[in-house]
Amino acid sequence: MKGLVCLLLLLETFVCVVQHQVDGGLNENEISQQLRSEDGRQNPPQTDTLRDEASTDSQQNCHLFFTDIHAALRELTATVTEQKVNIRELTATVTEQKVNIRELTATVTEQKTNIRELTATVTEQKANIRALETRLRDAEQAAEQQTFILEELNKKNYDREIAFSAALMQSGGGYIGPFTTEITLTYRNAFTNIGNAYNPITGIFTAPLKGAYMFRISVYGHGPTAATADIVKNGERVVVAHNVQAQGTLASSNGVVLILEVGDVVYVRLWSGRRIFDDQYNHNSFSGFLLFPLR
Repeated sequence: MKGLVCLLLLLETFVCVVQHQVDGGLNENEISQQLRSEDGRQNPPQTDTLRDEASTDSQQNCHLFFTDIHAALRELTATVTEQKVNIRELTATVTEQKVNIRELTATVTEQKTNIRELTATVTEQKANIRALETRLRDAEQAAEQQTFILEELNKKNYDREIAFSAALMQSGGGYIGPFTTEITLTYRNAFTNIGNAYNPITGIFTAPLKGAYMFRISVYGHGPTAATADIVKNGERVVVAHNVQAQGTLASSNGVVLILEVGDVVYVRLWSGRRIFDDQYNHNSFSGFLLFPLR
């Protein structure tokens, strides 16, 4: 029974001490007085012997209890101080992290803006690429169409390839002229006659289609008689090849591009009173070819 009373007194005293430490603290005399007061309330008046024994036990227990309380308080104070330091460090860390977060937020915002701008640029470039691809396809289609047209034209104009080249004599040699009138020269030695537009019997070229044609003549003779011949289109003189000197060889040439309609004729005329000479070396020649057809 006595032990139970002491235990209750100790518990109540501990609560009071803690409360007093919170409010400002109690001294040992106050605690002893409080303990005696509590003992009087809890126990009716007893004999002097019992009171003295209880008082002695209470004082010993209180002294031990105060020693433990002070040690516990010192440990708690050290712990609280350490926790305060930790709290300050954590607060500083949190503040630093908040600054870092704000900086990161600003960086992320900036990067988002950059990404939006890049996205807009990429979208624009994609649109440009699509437009270029469309133009490229159109150009390729146009090129294919032009190639097809050229191939068709080449096929159509294959049979229209026209070219000839001829010399006066097939064999031997000698003078031609002079005559009292102009004569058409017949170049019988045909080296080339693609398209058969030139007639080596008459010496006349007849245009099989409308186009631009190139013609050229060369004349050769001996002085003192002049060597003169001209290219004639449909009976009209166009260009002349002429040379004259007292003695020695005579040589001249000339050429022209003519626009001919179908059926137009071109030939070479030797002037009256003029003379030319030819032999196996083919000094005198007449040639022509189609440059390109016309619509």
